[in-house]
Amino acid sequence: MTLKIHIDDSAPPYEQVRAQISEQARAGVLPVGYRLPTVRGLAEALGLAANTVAKAYRALETDGVIETRGRNGTFVAAAGSAAEREAAAAAQAYAERVRRLGLAEEEALSAARDALRAVYGTG
Repeated sequence: MTLKIHIDDSAPPYEQVRAQISEQARAGVLPVGYRLPTVRGLAEALGLAANTVAKAYRALETDGVIETRGRNGTFVAAAGSAAEREAAAAAQAYAERVRRLGLAEEEALSAARDALRAVYGTG
């Protein structure tokens, strides 16, 4: 696992850790079942506070990317199911919100496409 923290990046360090681990897990660089370093160990390796890495791990666990097995450690979770459920819930909330705002379906889809292009850098 290779992580790089960029101090001059606008994203806070915990978000950089979260995003990099998430991307590596989704890309298969970190396979399902891969044991992640301890919070303290990763914090020392990256020159970060342990609380910063703990915050990233909590966010990753909430996202379903990793799972903590008590004293056994933290592992990359089975890909897909938790992330897909969360994406479906976010999409449902978005659909309900744009309907309340009175947007037509095509306007809502256009807004979602624009946001995805901005996030993925394809726009």
